[in-house]
Amino acid sequence: MNGMELVRQAAGVAAVMLLLGAALWWLKSRGMAQWAGQRRKARRLEAVERLPLGPQHALYLVRMGGRGILIGLSPAGCSVLDSGAWGHFEDPEARP
Repeated sequence: MNGMELVRQAAGVAAVMLLLGAALWWLKSRGMAQWAGQRRKARRLEAVERLPLGPQHALYLVRMGGRGILIGLSPAGCSVLDSGAWGHFEDPEARP
């Protein structure tokens, strides 16, 4: 193995590492990756479940902190159908 071949291999490895670093930075900037040990922000608003009722109608169950909101979606808009403490919306069969 001559010196020129060694330099070419080292440059190839460096290029691959640079591309991997750039890809990881791009994914992290869009929220699709995170560094090990990095904690995600606690979400205050979470879409828990969606139930499609037809092509333009659906029900959404949303958790906001310790509360739950049931929202109906139709072509006419959104309507809050029910809201209350999150325990009100939990599956009764899942309770001890």
